[in-house]
Parts: sequence; structure tokens; C-alpha cells
Amino acid sequence: MKPRGDLFSPACPTRNLLDRVGDKWTSMAVKVLAEAFPGEVRFAELRRRMPGISQKMLSVTLRGLTRDGLVARRVEDTVPPSVYYRVTALGHSLDGPLAALRDWAEENMSEIDEHGRAWDAVTPPAGS
Repeated sequence: MKPRGDLFSPACPTRNLLDRVGDKWTSMAVKVLAEAFPGEVRFAELRRRMPGISQKMLSVTLRGLTRDGLVARRVEDTVPPSVYYRVTALGHSLDGPLAALRDWAEENMSEIDEHGRAWDAVTPPAGS
């Protein structure tokens, strides 16, 4: 059995993974692609299904996922080129843990927001 990482160490695998996949765009991209697994999704369709993401941010997100082997990219030689993405088996295995986090957020976010509002009501803004 591999030794567990030390979350407080910069070399911790969990810490490194969260740096790579811990943002909202990555979670959304993995979800959209996992729903199509083993099929592909065109860039424009991904963007349409991820409201609020810019073309540049989607490109950066997909580039990182592709670099890490979580997503595969295919380009058709057309004018303009058609670009397709699919989640790899490794990326698909990430969907379950991200789904658990989404479920937890759905169940608990209102309580977290309540605590935040209560805190803000009695705590002066930083720098005051």
C-alpha cells in the first residue's frame, strides 16, 4: 500500500490534484464530458453547456485537463477546424469524486451561506 500524502507538504498528491482540478470550470468540464462518455463533445457545445465561461478560460481549462491525461482532444481538418474533446478513462474516474462534492455542496451550501451572513453582520470588514 502506498503511503498517504501529507496534506501540509507541497509534494502531497491531494494538494497537487486540488491545485489542478479544484476550480469550478474544471469540475463543469469534467461533468459535461463524463455525461457524454465514451463520446465526444465539440468545443462550441462545451462552451454552450458551461454558462459564463469565456472562450479563453475554456481553452485554458481543456488544455490543462488534456495535459494531465484527463481529457483527449481530436481536431478534424476542416475549415474552420472542428475540435472535439472526450474524457479519458482516468478523467471519467474523477467524475464520481466530483459528483460527491457537488452533492455535498447542494446539501450544505445554504447553511454555509447562513454562517457567512451571520459572520458578516457582526464582523467589521478587514482593514477597518
